[in-house]
This record gives sequence, C-alpha cells and structure tokens, in this order.
Amino acid sequence: MIENVRSYWRSLCGDRPVPARSEVDPRALQGALDNAFILERIAPSVARFRVAGAHLTDLIGMEVRGMPLTALFAPRARQQVTMRLEEAFSRPAILDLTLAAETGFGKPEMTGHLMVLPLASDLGDVSRALGVFWSEGTIGRTPRRFEVTSERLTLCQGDATLSTGQYTSVPGFSEPRFDFLAALGSNRKREPAPETMVEPAPLLPATPEERRAMFRVVGSD
Repeated sequence: MIENVRSYWRSLCGDRPVPARSEVDPRALQGALDNAFILERIAPSVARFRVAGAHLTDLIGMEVRGMPLTALFAPRARQQVTMRLEEAFSRPAILDLTLAAETGFGKPEMTGHLMVLPLASDLGDVSRALGVFWSEGTIGRTPRRFEVTSERLTLCQGDATLSTGQYTSVPGFSEPRFDFLAALGSNRKREPAPETMVEPAPLLPATPEERRAMFRVVGSD
C-alpha cells in the first residue's frame, strides 16, 4: 500500500519536484482510501487533516478532520514529528516514519508506517500533502498514540529523488465513518474549510503555537 501510493505520487510529478493537489484522483487510490489522508499546512510546523480515511478515525476513536497530525503521536514524540513535517514542506521532501504504539491495558502491541508526500496548492506553494498510514496489530482501546522508531527524508528534485539517509530516533523524544472518496473527489478544484472543528478534548495540540493554529479569522470589520 505504501509503495503503491508513493509510485502514484511520483507518476504525477513528471519533471516537477511535487504535483498539484488538484491532480490527485481518488480513483487511483482504490485499496488505500481507508488509510489515506490530505494535510494542509496552516502554520510553521503545523499541519491539520483536511480529509482522512476511516482507519485514522478508528485509531483515534473520533473524527480526525480539523485535527493536527500530531494528534496521532505521544506527547514526547510531537516535537520530533513537527520538525520533520516542516522539513517535508519546506525542502520539499518525502517523509517516512516507522512507528510503535504506546502499550497498556487494552492496548496491545501495534506498529505502523506513516508517509507524507508534499503537494502544491492552487497558489503554487507547497502547503498540502498526500499521506498514508498503515498499521499492523489490534487497535484495542482508543485513542492509540505512536512514537517514532525511525525516520527518513527523501528530497524531491524534479524527476529524481535524493535520499538523505536513515536516522534512528532516540526513545523519549463509534464515530460515523467519513467518506474519503466523496470528499476528496468533491474538493479537487477547491478545498473548503471544514464545517466544524473538533471539540477540545484530551487530544488538543500540546503547544501554544499549535493551539493558536486551530483558530481562523472568519470575519473582520
């Protein structure tokens, strides 16, 4: 699944560093829709889910649209994730994270892989991303949060990619299902903002910067 999505993204690139968000066709992602998502970069190091498949909802135990990507991670891993996510948008680069879930009562061992593929918005800036989250193991009690066990950034340079190598991180660092296919297909030309924001729950962003990024100016005199 991971490699199929990566190959599709590369086929859209052509001789460009990244493809446009409007070029992503959900019909080409059949078989990965439950695990796929679209991110929007709304502030430095902060990206939230615009569209997300049902698997991510199952992992969190609630709808993830409007939530930051860091909601999937344990607090001590969030700084590392935000740093790498910012590099993925600014370089741009493909981000691959190998993950392990926190364990405990009702939360058995679980591993995963998250990939973020940068996209250009209609304005030409790299502020969108296509992603996929694959996991292995029983979800159990939700929410499940993950720590990073290894990471990799692969630079995007036209029709070629240059790997920056493998880095190992240091330890310590029933809602309705959302129709990903319908939402992604209806948003191909223009992406409206989510109608509602997530209720402030235990999964609120951890830093003041992330919390400020959740607010939007909707009108001004």
